[in-house]
Amino acid sequence: MDLDVLVVGDANPDLVLRGDVRPRWGQAEQLLDGADLVLGGSAAITAAGCAKLGLRTALLAAVGADHLGEFTRQRLAELGVHTGLLRTDETTPTGVSVILSAPDDRAILTLPGTIPTLRPRDLTDAVLASARHVHIASVFLQPTLAAGLAGAIRRARDLGATVTVDTNWDPTGTWTTAAQAIRAADALLPNRAELLALTGRAGPGVGAGTSGPDGAGAAAAAVEAAIEAAAIEAAAAELVRAGVVVVLKDGANGARAWWPGGSGAAPGLAVEVADTTGAGDTFNAGFIAARLDGRTVAEAARWAAVAGSLSTRAAGGTAAQPDRAELRTALLSPSSR
Repeated sequence: MDLDVLVVGDANPDLVLRGDVRPRWGQAEQLLDGADLVLGGSAAITAAGCAKLGLRTALLAAVGADHLGEFTRQRLAELGVHTGLLRTDETTPTGVSVILSAPDDRAILTLPGTIPTLRPRDLTDAVLASARHVHIASVFLQPTLAAGLAGAIRRARDLGATVTVDTNWDPTGTWTTAAQAIRAADALLPNRAELLALTGRAGPGVGAGTSGPDGAGAAAAAVEAAIEAAAIEAAAAELVRAGVVVVLKDGANGARAWWPGGSGAAPGLAVEVADTTGAGDTFNAGFIAARLDGRTVAEAARWAAVAGSLSTRAAGGTAAQPDRAELRTALLSPSSR
């Protein structure tokens, strides 16, 4: 294959529930505003976003020999992602996530299924050499792959590819298995909590949201925010010293980026938010597309922030992903500057 992007990681359906989604136990019946079965998995959504932006994209992932696996495979193909590297596991069911989506936050319940079944040996030199760029997602959901990931990233770079990593959340809370991998990559694409945890800086009063104006008071909240800001700067500086570009997903604030010799912030785009599921993955796609276009890190952070904003306009991670023309138009909007 002659690819622009090879995405490695998770692929599964997401069941996105919207409305009164915070469970109340005791067999209470709750009525929802919406329920959508959509393509899920950080890697799959990123791959779809790259394809939508006109990049020749393939996904290396595993699904089961079942209805959910067929749904995933078919949806990827419909979205323009090459599925020739999508492996079918005959003995393990396809993973699935249930997303409880509220306007200001979301909770994710995941059955791993086939997600952890990728192995380091799946990342052959031939596969890694097939693309200009390799993106790796959901490292902590794939412990077997993670064990050999740093070596695979180094081989990919030796073969001429650039590499980005989006670890996503670590359900175990240990945050250690990706340490070598993220330092072997060209760029890391975390959110605030992930960056702090990956560098060992998370803790009481740092990224924990433990107080606020209605709790310990506005002064305490300001102190906590200052502590977190300093920790984020220190975390980014640590990784930049190791040669890694850091591009932070900063929610409604857009993006922040640090690179050797510089740093900057990029605003997102004001939109009416329907669902934030997959916004970070479309952010990834925007960044990758810009970098493969020859843009600077600062410019790529802006592409990422605007692409991520646009993706929140519909339920699920792929329904509102922008194509290149839409993204370029949005980048010219006064509200994205």
